Amino acid sequence: MSVSQTIISRYNTTMESLERGITTILPTKEGLQSLLNSDKTLNIYLGIDPTATRIHLGHAVALRKLQSFVEMGHNVTFLIGDFTALIGDTSDKDTERPVLTSEEIQQNFATYKEQASKIIDFTQVSVKFNSEWLSTLRFSEIVKLCQHFSVGDFVGRELIKNRLQEGKKVGLHETLYPVMQGYDSYYMDTDVQIGGSDQTFNMLAGRTLQKDLRNKETFVVCVEYLLGTDGRKMSKSWGNAIWLTDEPHDMYGKVMSLKDELIESYLVLATSLPLDEVRALVKQLEEGANPMDIKKKLAWQIVKELYDETEASKAEMHFTQSFQESAPDFSQVVEVEEGATLLQAVSSLVGSNSEAKRLIVANAVDVNGEVVTDSKRAVMRDDKIKVGKRTFATIKIK
Repeated sequence: MSVSQTIISRYNTTMESLERGITTILPTKEGLQSLLNSDKTLNIYLGIDPTATRIHLGHAVALRKLQSFVEMGHNVTFLIGDFTALIGDTSDKDTERPVLTSEEIQQNFATYKEQASKIIDFTQVSVKFNSEWLSTLRFSEIVKLCQHFSVGDFVGRELIKNRLQEGKKVGLHETLYPVMQGYDSYYMDTDVQIGGSDQTFNMLAGRTLQKDLRNKETFVVCVEYLLGTDGRKMSKSWGNAIWLTDEPHDMYGKVMSLKDELIESYLVLATSLPLDEVRALVKQLEEGANPMDIKKKLAWQIVKELYDETEASKAEMHFTQSFQESAPDFSQVVEVEEGATLLQAVSSLVGSNSEAKRLIVANAVDVNGEVVTDSKRAVMRDDKIKVGKRTFATIKIK
């Protein structure tokens, strides 16, 4: 069976809408289906630790699943882990996370809701902060919670085991992270938790507390990973992420740069297209359709859902003019101070100095048609700057 057939056939079931974007349901899919069929209003939550300032399209897979439960009429909570972020989750890291201050956490969360609103209808979702209950726990209560878990289970996790074998530090505070997340689930009396597969251990801690303290069966829903444009895990450091804050034309261009083998998974995981339409597009690919044509439909759909049809059409036109008709559109303006350097101008376009430096050193920036590698070069009024393959802008002096 081909990759595309594997992806699509997984969703061609009686639980098609539920299973879309899901890898694992614990303890069983049948148990969750029975619960959903019971007409009971369920308590469902997704937790996010505000350890960064932006949300990418990979994060949006879980957000889409959360919204699907909203549309089913359940009690849905978007939980901000402002307290657990003080500890730091290393579920997907091979080293300790740096400890964030309360101020850093608040700054990171400032834009979370606005970004997530592109996916989630917050008029029907409760937003909560787990500091509300975790910060009030007495030490004696934490000790009692810890009695439901073993250190052996924690150190048996692959990444933790590897760190110990390599002689790397594993902080004692890290063992408390799954306990705290488990208490989130218990405190909110959760029926269903949603998260990435890297969160499975932490989410199962919630199942443990619900079972031990309430004798209640709860469910864990693990969503699929959406890979970055180059086929690796979506990451800011690799420059392969599609951010929800990307401008429409940049978002469209990034989708167009996808590896062809990722088209099917993006159709399934990054859009709300009905699955019969997804299957039809996949069939066209299997029958020899030009991947570029399918990617155009995919890019248009993604921009439409995160912005609107007008912006999607503008982005499509920008791409066509810039890449297919060799007529770059420099209508985007970047404002800088008199005497600003190329590094400052590019940083304004890509969002960080480190990424700007990387692009300049990699010969990925040109000014007025010539590649420039001198990051200290001053930019002038009306300079035409091209960054990478998709970003074009004209310099304006403030």
